[in-house]
Amino acid sequence: MSAEYRFVPDLPDLIDPSEYDRHPDGHLVRVRITWDEQGVEVLGDAFRPDALEDLLERMAPDVVEQMLCG
Repeated sequence: MSAEYRFVPDLPDLIDPSEYDRHPDGHLVRVRITWDEQGVEVLGDAFRPDALEDLLERMAPDVVEQMLCG
């Protein structure tokens, strides 16, 4: 089963622009996992979106929310 992808206007940043120079190879991926009575939320940020999308797909979520970077 494939996840439903939804675009949202805003998601929290997990990578600060000051970190860009320290990762010139673009391999930084940061993930935050939280849970509550409604379930588990996995928030991710990455220089290379395909790396994060691959990781999220392996978790087999029902919905993946994305925002467009600009």
